[in-house]
Amino acid sequence: MTILVTGATGNVGRLVVDHLRAAGSPVRALTKNPKKAALPADVEVFTGYLGELETLPPVLEGVDRMYLAPLPETVRDVVSMAKDAGVRKIVALSQIDADREAERDESEWHYHVIEKAVENSGLEWTFLRVGQFFANSLDWAEQIRSTGAVKGAYGSATYAPIDQNDIAATAATLLLQDGHHGKKYVLTGPESLTKIEMVRIIGEVIGRDIRFEEQTREEAYKDMYDSGWGEGADWMLDLDARFTENPEVALPTFEQINGRRGTTFAEFIANKADKLR
Repeated sequence: MTILVTGATGNVGRLVVDHLRAAGSPVRALTKNPKKAALPADVEVFTGYLGELETLPPVLEGVDRMYLAPLPETVRDVVSMAKDAGVRKIVALSQIDADREAERDESEWHYHVIEKAVENSGLEWTFLRVGQFFANSLDWAEQIRSTGAVKGAYGSATYAPIDQNDIAATAATLLLQDGHHGKKYVLTGPESLTKIEMVRIIGEVIGRDIRFEEQTREEAYKDMYDSGWGEGADWMLDLDARFTENPEVALPTFEQINGRRGTTFAEFIANKADKLR
């Protein structure tokens, strides 16, 4: 059984490769940049990209199952080509708001496009719907190192973020197991945390007194815009406002699928402490 991992240089895809290898499964990897991916010698590497359809026929030949990285622009063609090549099962990375997207104008669809294409393919499929990543907190590293504080709005916004390695482990489990067809799994970390609590945990782990300094929305928007968020700052602040009003609940999905507890935020920070000191 050959399993194809697309986006094998990506933050999740590269880790999916590692988990499949650890389970002893033959792995084929699609990546635009094999050198950057630094894939092990026992991985069958193909150079290509989901957005460049002409690179895909040799990659898909002989593949039984596929991890699908999110690229809405070509997903319909990619899924059609996969089906024609004999791919039987797709595990696709999606997002917790895929259903909400459907309520907006079609021009704003992203993950909803991916899910619709896969659902309509006639293949076996499973979606992994994820939200915030632990790794997003590393965006605070410069502030923490230089000022001992994190500035932001909506400090009480409550998320149940997850380690990307746990997402990859779950994807590998679903690819290796039979069943799970038609499931749309919402995947979270094992605990719900406010931004204030996350900053406190960072301080405890790295041994410093780190403060969360509450800003107004306008102050936060200006800082975010100037630091490179651009107009995306409004989207992120809207999300924070939403999860202040409606805190995200940690779900047992990871443990139910994998048979073990997911990584905690403190454990993640302990492994990344050098980036924050």
